[in-house]
Amino acid sequence: MEKKVSILKWSFGGMLLIILLSWNVNKKPMREFYQLTVYHFKNAEKEKVLDNYFQNALLPALHRMKINNVGVFKSWANDTVADKLVYVFVPFKSLEMVTELPSKLKADGNYASAGTEYLDAAYNDPPYSRIETILLRAFPLAPQMQLPSLQSAKKERVYELRSYESATEKKFENKVQMFNQGDEIGLFKRLNFNAIFYSEVISGSKMPNLMYMTSFENKAARDEHWKTFVSDPYWKNLSSMPEYQNNVSHIDISFLYPADYSDF
Repeated sequence: MEKKVSILKWSFGGMLLIILLSWNVNKKPMREFYQLTVYHFKNAEKEKVLDNYFQNALLPALHRMKINNVGVFKSWANDTVADKLVYVFVPFKSLEMVTELPSKLKADGNYASAGTEYLDAAYNDPPYSRIETILLRAFPLAPQMQLPSLQSAKKERVYELRSYESATEKKFENKVQMFNQGDEIGLFKRLNFNAIFYSEVISGSKMPNLMYMTSFENKAARDEHWKTFVSDPYWKNLSSMPEYQNNVSHIDISFLYPADYSDF
């Protein structure tokens, strides 16, 4: 009798284990949230203050919180424009992590000490002109960011950030569907665009819109990839479908490169 009970217990336990393993295999990855902060600054002096803050205060503090793969990117256009830009990309596993970040940074003594120059800047001599913060959520078919597979020096790389605005919410949903159900994401993957993330903007100054980032070894590689993309038969067919017409009203393209201390 005891042997029969043991067999029944093992059978039930085995079945439960199989069910749990199956559930974990089939469970879809959670869609990440991203915070993209754009710092506007005026000159090399301010850039140095920002670099010191990002490299020695912000990134180490985020790493202590187990937030990795933080990107710091500078605009290729910074040398020729008055309004210079730095982009800081931070991935989060949940929206709660986003809301908790300011209080966690304030509680970090090492962060406060390392970031003194930036954090205690005078009101009439700030390190930046203005800050923009954009909150994004990863697409269903690209639920987690991917680190790029690049071999070139960071200074040579091109990280292409694209923002696609739509005229209405319905047209925006249609463009998101084009990336997912229409498998525009799959096309980018097949053509080796080294995409880092695809996302919808859930809070920002330009809405409705989506943003995504691809990466290349250099400018020549970027141009060659896009030349292949626009001539690809799948893209020609997808972009000509009646259901996907007029779903983008404005496009902003930013060419960036990673700071030396950027995680990727």
